[in-house]
Amino acid sequence: MTRSLRRGWISRTSTVILLVVYGIPFLWLVATSLKTETQIFANEAGLLFEPTLDTYRAIVNRDLLQACANSAIIAAGTTALTLGLATPAAYALARLRGVLVNAGLAVVIVLQITPQPASLIPLYRVLGGWSLLGSQLGVVLADSALLLPFCILILRPFFLAVPREVEEAGVVDGASHWRVFWGIVLPITMNGVATGATIIFFIAWGEFLYAITFLTDASQYPISVLIAGQIGQYGIRWSHMMAIAVVASLPILALYVFTYRLLRDGLALGSVR
Repeated sequence: MTRSLRRGWISRTSTVILLVVYGIPFLWLVATSLKTETQIFANEAGLLFEPTLDTYRAIVNRDLLQACANSAIIAAGTTALTLGLATPAAYALARLRGVLVNAGLAVVIVLQITPQPASLIPLYRVLGGWSLLGSQLGVVLADSALLLPFCILILRPFFLAVPREVEEAGVVDGASHWRVFWGIVLPITMNGVATGATIIFFIAWGEFLYAITFLTDASQYPISVLIAGQIGQYGIRWSHMMAIAVVASLPILALYVFTYRLLRDGLALGSVR
């Protein structure tokens, strides 16, 4: 078997495995959302049943739309703030050399592997001191602090892939370092920045822990909290939970479909360095 055939076989096998691993749970999710509570408890794993849209009619209301809007606000705000800070930081770590840069990369990696619950108490004290508890801005700041190291690690390889000669040519033409960054380097790496923005938006859309901890008004909760709210004192409304989860996944699936080629090409380019 030639190397190209072997790679093709491995690629197709991996695709089938991923499709099974992620496709079957999603299929079960959608099927459960189309069942009544009686059908769910009668045969929770069955795929042969009479579907109904009663659950969707029940959940599509003002609370659901408000939760979707809150998730969009938190995700968009987190994406914008994280990119605004991570882009110049990643560029600096890609271009500078020395012990301090290596130490900075080590700090970024350590912050990346720090579990989210470990930051709850420090962030609660900080946001309380800034009078940001109970506001979505506080959640955006907390999410940005959490995702900033991850975004830096995503963007740095794209800046490493830009030849230094391109920047040197701009400096020779009289451009300042800031102008070289904004006018030359950033447009070249826009594919990578867009890839990072998409991934950060995906993660921030599912925000739950910071939202449930720092927000006090139920009208500000994102859709992830609304899903968890289907777990009550006397039981779980499985059909409602699954239907809301399906609705919550639709914007992400749509964004993924439109940005699939961008993500594929961007992640492949970023992995080169």
